[in-house]
Amino acid sequence: MSTALVQAINVTKNFHGNEVLKGIDLDVEQREVVCLLGPSGSGKTTFLRCINQLETINGGRIWVDGELTGYEDRNGRLHRRTNKDIARQRRQIGMVFQRFNLFPHKTALENVVEAPVHVGGRSKAEANKRGLELLDRVGLSDRCDHYPAQLSGGQQQRVAIARALAMDPKLMLFDEPTSALDPELVGEVLTVMRELAQQGMTMIVVTHEMGFARDVADRVVFMDAGVVVEQGAPTDVIDNPQHERTKTFLSRIREETEEHAAALQARLDAEQI
Repeated sequence: MSTALVQAINVTKNFHGNEVLKGIDLDVEQREVVCLLGPSGSGKTTFLRCINQLETINGGRIWVDGELTGYEDRNGRLHRRTNKDIARQRRQIGMVFQRFNLFPHKTALENVVEAPVHVGGRSKAEANKRGLELLDRVGLSDRCDHYPAQLSGGQQQRVAIARALAMDPKLMLFDEPTSALDPELVGEVLTVMRELAQQGMTMIVVTHEMGFARDVADRVVFMDAGVVVEQGAPTDVIDNPQHERTKTFLSRIREETEEHAAALQARLDAEQI
């Protein structure tokens, strides 16, 4: 058995006859940061959701921390785990989505402590203490009593990261966590993610942020049409891609990045007039 924290072997997933994942093999080691790149529809988000059992795989197997997810292997035959056991497995994985999905009627702190109290069985006092520590960790200790509507998009996403960390996960999954943010708010979320990586958190990140992938990832995996096309060190895949599909994708991303930068600068210039 692999010593990897995450091991996926020949993972397939179909939606209504459409094969979205076509046999994904991927290992992620303890403390490793892996960035998944690829065009929309390539299967990146679906793969994350399969790891976290938000989607049921149609074939293959996924292990997290040495434990087969979703199923038990009894003498070579797979048996579906109970919903309670699947929930137990899912608790060791934190996931941050494109949309923040915060409870609008709860404060930042209440959003963070909800799962530890009602799912993890922690006392309210213990959860509040830990929640304040986590909000401080993401730079929001002064916003603990604010409701989501009183926070910027970047602040809401940082609360969502604190919420995911509140269950002390072994693994963090990020599904394009900055894609819903205005460009000027992206940096504050990436800063928190950089700090998590430096502190040794194992992370799988779906992102189009090439700078983040180059600076923070230990490995970059390029997916397209449900398969892993190319993977390796960020400098190899991003700066010297070997496959035409990778080259085409990265060229388009660079063009979009330049357009976004120009639009942001024009907006800033207009505000100064």
